[in-house]
Amino acid sequence: MICEDAYQYQQLHGQKDHMMTMMMMDLRTSPPSSPISPSSSSKSPSYNDDGEERLEVVNLSGMALQSLPNPSLNLANICKLDLSNNHIKKIPESLTARLLNLIALDIHSNQIKALPNSIGCLSKLKILNVSGNFLVSLPKTIQNCRSLVELNANFNELVRLPDNIGLELTNLRKLCVNSNKLVILPNSITYLTSLRVLDARLNCLMILPEDLENLINLEILNVSQNFQYLSALPSSIGLLLNLLELDISYNRITVLPESIGCMRRLRKLSAEGNPLVSPPIEVVEQSLQAVREYLSQKMNGKLANMAAKKKTWGFRKLVKYGTFNGRSRAWTREEREGLIMPEYRPIDILASTKFPVMCSPRRLFSPRTYFSR
Repeated sequence: MICEDAYQYQQLHGQKDHMMTMMMMDLRTSPPSSPISPSSSSKSPSYNDDGEERLEVVNLSGMALQSLPNPSLNLANICKLDLSNNHIKKIPESLTARLLNLIALDIHSNQIKALPNSIGCLSKLKILNVSGNFLVSLPKTIQNCRSLVELNANFNELVRLPDNIGLELTNLRKLCVNSNKLVILPNSITYLTSLRVLDARLNCLMILPEDLENLINLEILNVSQNFQYLSALPSSIGLLLNLLELDISYNRITVLPESIGCMRRLRKLSAEGNPLVSPPIEVVEQSLQAVREYLSQKMNGKLANMAAKKKTWGFRKLVKYGTFNGRSRAWTREEREGLIMPEYRPIDILASTKFPVMCSPRRLFSPRTYFSR
């Protein structure tokens, strides 16, 4: 379909296509302040080779629009809608509810304070750009956009993301929420197992979710410039085994998790602007390999210390005198009946299947006189 071609083009080139290479409705010839009536720019629908009605690309970018014109074609035929760089303050609920085949929606650089709840009706939406507005929150219904691959909400006033944002958006690969006022990222974000890019810089983040290791496909993580708010990283960050770039610069982090030393695919680590103590800043300034080796040695040192303190394998029990490795002595009636606790001593014996009788509980914890010959 033509609409799919438009999506593939945007994925390959990474930029907005202002040249309409497909059938489109161009409204630039009409005055921006007056609505477009069906009679003024109506045209008969066009069809593809299979006899299906062609999907349209509509570009209304940079027209100083304060409100949306009345469309002259069936909204269900639009696959790409560009309303960016205008003065639009509100998107009507009725408009989004009828964009049933929309794949890409670009409304960046407007004056929108809230998205309509009917955005959840856009079940085919793959790219949503709402950056550069005045959004304080995203509607909970955004989880119904299950085809969403890219969500750009940079440069808004977001205080929080919907708690359920990660539960249904399983196809999301890129989430950009930089330059907002986010204090936390919801725990459900760790369910975004298809996520490749997470950009949350320039916020007020105080903590990151604990279960980051669930983001098994994450390649780029940027939580830089949260300044005095972000002071620690979860140890699970080192379990992001596919991570290629990690930017934690200009925060208040003093210690890097030792698990970062296990990130063998990591190619770029930006940690400047932090009061680092471990590893020391001079190690960080050397190279990523120096940081990795420092953290690995620190982790191995801890493991060595733990191994040194660990007790030898086997039984370390307190047993009564008179067992198989204790000296024999007579037992009183009270001791036999358990009325008086006898003396105890530690023993060491290896647990092995070669000595089933010696290591049996009956042999270990019974008086020697039990085994009288």
